[in-house]
Amino acid sequence: MPKVLVAIAEGFEEIEAICIIDVLRRGGVEVIMGSLDTTLPIKGAHGVIMHADRPIKGLSADDLDMIVLPGGWGGTKALASDTTVQALLKEMDAKGKNIGAICAAPYALEAAGVLKEGYTCYPGIEDDLRTGGFEGDKHAVVESANVMTSRGPGTAICFGLAIVKKLLGLAAYEKVRDGLLAGYCETL
Repeated sequence: MPKVLVAIAEGFEEIEAICIIDVLRRGGVEVIMGSLDTTLPIKGAHGVIMHADRPIKGLSADDLDMIVLPGGWGGTKALASDTTVQALLKEMDAKGKNIGAICAAPYALEAAGVLKEGYTCYPGIEDDLRTGGFEGDKHAVVESANVMTSRGPGTAICFGLAIVKKLLGLAAYEKVRDGLLAGYCETL
């Protein structure tokens, strides 16, 4: 069973975090909700409170198949400035492991130097990024090498499904997609 870390920090975008976690678990992925420290609860950008499974500290790329960062400007900035998260992103990239980011979170990938040319993000965030190859709204999910990115809350289910497809294959993707009535993801 693939293991994915979803990193949450104060100010995370709730729809993105919850959709990604839910879709991955429906697909059979083991999801670890990781926090920057042991302080619980963690408040999202819109006041929704989540409890992490554990702190991120102590996890290594060898423990994971993928790391995914939800957006939300406050959470993204915290992830971009956290040395543990930044080191883990660099380690994941160096080992060719999968990395995902949605909404504002490509900002945190760029801070680690792992964002690849050919990405998408929440409209306007690209103005804060130096990495070229912004693909705008052409696709709900953009994949470049080992990095997957998505646009924002409205694309979170599609992003989760794309991760399921990458980690578990087409049959698992179709099963979860059909169960969610998310056939629209094919057209985005």
